[in-house]
Amino acid sequence: MKSATALMPVETNALALGFSGSLGNIDAYISAVNRLPMLTQAEEVSLARSLREKNDLAAAQKLVLSHLRLVVSIARGYLGYGLPHADLIQEGNIGLMKAVKRFDPDQNVRLVSYAMHWIKAEMHEYILKNWRLVKVATTKAQRKLFFNLRSHKEGLDAMTPAQVDALAKTLDVKREEVIEMETRLSGRDIALEAPTDDEDDKFAPIAYLSSDSSEPTRVMEAKQYDRLQSEGLEAALSKLDDRSRRIVEARWLANDDGSGATLHELADEFGVSAERIRQIEAVALKKMKGALQAFA
Repeated sequence: MKSATALMPVETNALALGFSGSLGNIDAYISAVNRLPMLTQAEEVSLARSLREKNDLAAAQKLVLSHLRLVVSIARGYLGYGLPHADLIQEGNIGLMKAVKRFDPDQNVRLVSYAMHWIKAEMHEYILKNWRLVKVATTKAQRKLFFNLRSHKEGLDAMTPAQVDALAKTLDVKREEVIEMETRLSGRDIALEAPTDDEDDKFAPIAYLSSDSSEPTRVMEAKQYDRLQSEGLEAALSKLDDRSRRIVEARWLANDDGSGATLHELADEFGVSAERIRQIEAVALKKMKGALQAFA
C-alpha cells in the first residue's frame, strides 16, 4: 500500500487552504480534505481562465484542492474490489489533475461534473491492472461488464438465464459475454509456487501440473522419433550396399557426439579419393532419405 502521506498536496500551507498537522493516515487525510473550502462558480471560472490563459499553477492547485473531497467520495464506491483506499484516492487525484488541465470554463459546465469522468477513468484503469494478476477485462464490453456485473447480481449465486438476458440487454452486450465475465469474476488467482514454509503437507499447483512432455502432440512426436531412430534407420541402412553402409555408419553413426571418420580416412581404407567417398556418401544419404519417408 502506498503511504497516505503521498496523498498530501504540495505547498498547502502556502496556499492557506486548511491543511494543518500530520497527515500520517488515510483518516487524517480525508478529514483534512473535507475541511478545504469549496469554490463558487464565479471563483472556479476565474481560476480556470487564469490557468488557461496565463498557465497560472497556483490557480490549478486551488482548483485541484477544492475538489479533493470529490475524489474521496468516488473512491469510497470502489472499496468493494479489495484495493487500498489510499491507492484509489491517489489514482483518482491523477484523474482530477488531468481534468483541471483540460477544463474549459467557457462551456458553462461545473468542474465537478467534468472531473468525474476523468477520476473514474483513472480508478477503473488502476482496478483493472491490480485486481488480479491476470487481466479480467480488456475490451470495451468487458470493462463495462466488470464494473456493472456485481451491482446487478442478486447475492452470491450464479445468475439465472433470465438475469443474464436482462443484463445483456441493459448493457447492450452479448449474453455470452455476460456469462464469460461472471465466470472470470468467480475465479481467483492461485500461486504456482509452494508457500515459503516448512510444512510438508502443502503443495502448489506447479508440483502437479502436467509437463509439456505429457501433452498429446508431444507424446506422438516422441513416439514417431523413436520409431524413426530404430526401425526407420535400420530399414534405410538395409537398402545400401556394404561399402555405402560402412561409409555412412563410419561418418555419422560411429560416435554419439557426431565426430565420425573423415573423408580422407575412409579414402585410405577403400583405396579411392576423398572426393569419391563424398560422392558415395551423398548418394547413400539420398537413398536413405527416400526410405525414411515411409516412417515420417
